[in-house]
Amino acid sequence: MNLYTIDTGFFKLDGGAMFGVVPKSLWQRTNPADENNLCTWANRLLLIEDGKRLILVDTALGDKQDAKFFGHYHPHGDDTLDKSLAKYGFHRDDITDVFLTHLHFDHCGGAIKREGDKLIPAFKNAKYWSNESHWEWATNPNPREKASFLKENILPIKESGQLNFVQGNQFDDTDIVVRYAHGHTESMMLPQIEYKGKTILYMADLLPSVGHIPLPYVMSYDVRPLVTMQERQEYWREAVEKEYILFFEHDPINECCTLHHTEKGIRVKDIFKLSDI
Repeated sequence: MNLYTIDTGFFKLDGGAMFGVVPKSLWQRTNPADENNLCTWANRLLLIEDGKRLILVDTALGDKQDAKFFGHYHPHGDDTLDKSLAKYGFHRDDITDVFLTHLHFDHCGGAIKREGDKLIPAFKNAKYWSNESHWEWATNPNPREKASFLKENILPIKESGQLNFVQGNQFDDTDIVVRYAHGHTESMMLPQIEYKGKTILYMADLLPSVGHIPLPYVMSYDVRPLVTMQERQEYWREAVEKEYILFFEHDPINECCTLHHTEKGIRVKDIFKLSDI
């Protein structure tokens, strides 16, 4: 098995929304905001080469939305999904599986592309993977999340016939273990991978950045913040005990970290890149 970091650039979100009830005087130490209170975030994906399968975890924002939409999120940077794939000798048509942690637009927007007046899968040879519980949640959204579940990102996946559902804690016939979290949104999936003698856990929106490690630093986007805190407490303890490597999707600077116990609680131990493992 080989793992590759796929950088797709950066975007911006409101700092207050990203840190919930935590005062700006605290969170801006790790994630400084601009004059509009917007913080920069990465869209960092994971590519898993496993035998004959090439699995992409999440797809970032994509590029099919209009200027008004992107005006809210300010995508920027030199990296793109195609450029990052090419860096390792791959093309999007080589992708056999697209594993979607959840269906918020910044995680699945790139799953579908616009071709003329049609919306079609951006990875024509891939199976797309969600789970039944989250799919139902996303296609019948509550008012709080409705703006994050965009029909044009989601429904064409099913219409294409390429939609598949993960069953339980095993990803198809691979060795990838699927973990779940229900605080950010219903049944968000976190792939857990054994790699070079280490356990890597892809954090998606359970842990957006190093700055979110303290338990109360929960996003306002989370639909069940108290559940998120409980899940984080349990995952953090497990990560310390079993020495997991946590892979960040949104941290603008840090790619991976480990955790340890400190006088202030569980905090970051070591920071490094996936390629350093």
